[in-house]
Amino acid sequence: MKKKIIKNKIKMSKILKRLAIIVGYVFVLNIAQASTVFGADEPLAVINNFSNLMFSIIRAVGTILAGWGVVQIGTSLKSHDATQRASGIWCLVGGILIMLAKEVLNIITGG
Repeated sequence: MKKKIIKNKIKMSKILKRLAIIVGYVFVLNIAQASTVFGADEPLAVINNFSNLMFSIIRAVGTILAGWGVVQIGTSLKSHDATQRASGIWCLVGGILIMLAKEVLNIITGG
C-alpha cells in the first residue's frame, strides 16, 4: 500500500513539474510577443544594413583565411614542403578573393 502511495506522489510531482514548465513557457512567449519593435523608416535601409553586416562578416572570414595561408607558406618555406606551400598559396588566394567578394560582385553586376 505504501509503495502505491509513493508511486502516486512521484507521478503527481512529475505532472506538477511539467505543468510548471509549460506555464513558464507560455509566460515567456507572451512577454516576447508583447515587445515593441522599432523598424527603420525605409525597408530598403534595413536590407542594406543587413547586407553590409553580412559582407563585413565575409570579409573577416576572408582575412582569417588569408592569414592562415601566409602562416602555411611560412611554415612550408621553413620545412621545405612543396605540397604545404601550394596549399598555403591556394589558401592565401582564396582568402583574398573572399575578402574582395563585395567588390567582385559589384564589378560583375555593374553596380
